[in-house]
Amino acid sequence: MTKVGLLCSRIRVEEKLLIEELQRRGVPFDILDDRTMTFDIQNNGWHYDVVLERCINHSRALFALLLFQDWGIPTVNTYEVAENCGNKLLTTSALVRAGVPTPHTVVAFTPESALEAIERMGYPVVLKPGVGSWGRLLSKINDRDAAETVLEHKEVLGSYHHSIYYIQEYVHKPNRDIRAFVVGDETIGAIYRTSEHWITNTARGGKATKCEVTPELNDLCLKAAAAVGGGVVALDIFEDPERGLLVNEINYTMEFRNSIDTTGVNIPAKVVDYTLQVAKR
Repeated sequence: MTKVGLLCSRIRVEEKLLIEELQRRGVPFDILDDRTMTFDIQNNGWHYDVVLERCINHSRALFALLLFQDWGIPTVNTYEVAENCGNKLLTTSALVRAGVPTPHTVVAFTPESALEAIERMGYPVVLKPGVGSWGRLLSKINDRDAAETVLEHKEVLGSYHHSIYYIQEYVHKPNRDIRAFVVGDETIGAIYRTSEHWITNTARGGKATKCEVTPELNDLCLKAAAAVGGGVVALDIFEDPERGLLVNEINYTMEFRNSIDTTGVNIPAKVVDYTLQVAKR
C-alpha cells in the first residue's frame, strides 16, 4: 500500500483535513515536521512512495523537495513548481514565456532605477517582495513621495529579497479578485475574494463567494498551472475591465479552509487523489 509522507511546519486546518482524508481511506502516512528533520544528503534515510508538501516556510519546502526528488521520491508539488511559484519574479517570467496574460511588471535592481521605472509606468503601482504570502509587505504607491519613502525603507532593510524591486501596475479590479484551484489537469473550483481594501486576500479580511469555473477561466488556469510545472496550485486572477482575466500570482502550498463550503468541492479529497496518482507513476 502507498505510504505518504506529509511534510509540514505545523498542523493547521488544511493539514488536519488532509490527515482526516488519509485516515478515512486507510492510507498509511507519517507527519514529517520540518522543524525537527535533518537530511543526510549522501544517504537517503526516508522511505515513502510520495511526499505531500505543506510547509509554511518557503526555503524549507524548496530544499526538502529538492532532496526528496534527488533520492527518487515523488513529491507534490515538485521542486520546480515550488521554485517557480515561491518567487514572484520567476512566476511572472514563466507565465510570460507561456503567453499567459499578466499585469504589466518591471524589475529593477537599484532604488534609482526602480524610481525611474515607477515614474515611467505612472501612478499608482504596487511594489512587492519577491518572496512572501498572505498579502504582506505589499505597497500601493500613489505618488513620488511614497515611492521614495518605500524604496528607502527597502534599501535600509538590506536583505537579498528587498534588493530586487518587483514593480507591478495597479489593476483596477472590481473590489475583488478570483482564487482558482487547479489539481492535476482540472480546475476544481474557484472563489471571488471581495473587499473594500485593495488587498483582497481572505487572510486580510476578504469575503469569499463562489465563482463559476467558465471554459475561459478553466483554460487560463490550466495554461498558467502548466507554465509553472503543474500539480496542486492556487491562482490569483484579476478581472481587468479592458483586457479581461490576468494571472497575478500562483501559490504552491495552497490554503483552502475558506473555500470548501464556498465551492462545494471536497478539496482535501481532490489533493489526496492526485497525491496517490503521483505515487503510482
